[in-house]
Amino acid sequence: MSGAGERSPTASLGLLDATMVGIGAMIGAGIFVLTGLAAETAGPGALIAFALNGGVTAFTALSYAELAAAIPRNGGGYAYVREAFSAPIAFVMGWTRWFTYMAAGALYALGFSSNFIEFVHIYLPSLPEFTVLYALLAVAAFVALNALSTEAAGGAETIVTLIKIVILFVFVAFGFAAVSATEFTPLFPAEGAVSVLPAMGLTFIAFQGYDLIATVTEEVENPRKNIPRAIFASLAVTIVIYLLVVFVAIGTLGADQLGAAGETAIARAAGGFMPAIPLLGTGAALIAFGAVFSTISALNAVVIGSSRIAFAMGRERQLPRRLGQLHPRYGTPFVAVLASAALMLLSVLVVPIRTVGNLASLFSLLGFIVVNLSVIRLRRRQPNLLRPFSIPYYPIPPILGIVLNLLLGLFISPRTWAIAIGWLVIGGGVYLLLERRKERAEPSSTDPSDAEPAGTDRTTTDPEGTSRQADEGER
Repeated sequence: MSGAGERSPTASLGLLDATMVGIGAMIGAGIFVLTGLAAETAGPGALIAFALNGGVTAFTALSYAELAAAIPRNGGGYAYVREAFSAPIAFVMGWTRWFTYMAAGALYALGFSSNFIEFVHIYLPSLPEFTVLYALLAVAAFVALNALSTEAAGGAETIVTLIKIVILFVFVAFGFAAVSATEFTPLFPAEGAVSVLPAMGLTFIAFQGYDLIATVTEEVENPRKNIPRAIFASLAVTIVIYLLVVFVAIGTLGADQLGAAGETAIARAAGGFMPAIPLLGTGAALIAFGAVFSTISALNAVVIGSSRIAFAMGRERQLPRRLGQLHPRYGTPFVAVLASAALMLLSVLVVPIRTVGNLASLFSLLGFIVVNLSVIRLRRRQPNLLRPFSIPYYPIPPILGIVLNLLLGLFISPRTWAIAIGWLVIGGGVYLLLERRKERAEPSSTDPSDAEPAGTDRTTTDPEGTSRQADEGER
């Protein structure tokens, strides 16, 4: 009989909570951390880069929605690839997605720290700029929250995300009247329209948040219906907010100054047109306050997502078994949360913010390619699988998702690819080590589930009682 640590997670998140996990992650990245970097790369064409990224990721969102409704298990893309492909491919998917969320967490933690300093300096100009220290404290705080309560972490995500949405709409409302059309002329820098492609590769991480929703599938009420709804709602709301905010920021401050402002670009833009706000002071203070909330909610979302990837892999014995267990008292993937946090903190300390953004974007692109392939493979191998949501005009959307994600990956720097390959090599070593440990343990195992002969079929059951056939020769 399984111990308390191996029980299934409790469904404690509603549709709104699940949607806010996606919105919280996406808005926190693209608006307050990457807008300035995109403007530096593509000039006013950064607006087009965000619009095109929204369109590109919509194809993969359809794939996530179909898979999440058909396979309602924690782990997101990892769980789907585990169903569709062999164990080594599933491991690579989980290993890279885990890294993606941890790298994104470092990005958001550093973004929070920069915006926190910007906000506090309005009132306390002499505050020491301990950027890394503030980032580490932010990670530690949300790791503690996630380790103790999934419901509390989800509730905090909802509240913080709603606050930042209101603040961003206030920014847009005041900014529209101040937009100057001359800031969009010329639309592209000297390199021409091709500059949009590197900007898309840099900012693609901004749209990875909706897939975080799928990592907590078992913790969402009625996941077969609510997960697809949350994916589409979060992506639609995020695209609209991105385009409005980036349009106002470029049209008021200009692409050159946005690029120079870096992670504090939106707050700098607000300082030029927003009136004084009661209690807060300048309009820039309100946006800096919103930036703190945005990056905090994004950080919380990826702490949730990264730990669920580690939890799913531990439960499938593709990472150490303890990662796949729930805490007997708190009911959270306690060890998985701590392990994810440790690597997230390391990323904060040693990896530059631009490199972090590029790495997370690259692994997101590669992961999305494999998820789209999983839809196609499962349609062929399991045509009778229950699919409460089916992709319209199949197979066009997943094919477009594969081609466009691959195209964007080609515009990410060779240095980023080299680091990514290094992480995959480390993952290969971890996989081989764990496989050897399992082989040595199997002869003396007294658990029948750990000693099934290769080549036999196994039927496992998802949280809603739906059976799936898994060929152990591939696992």
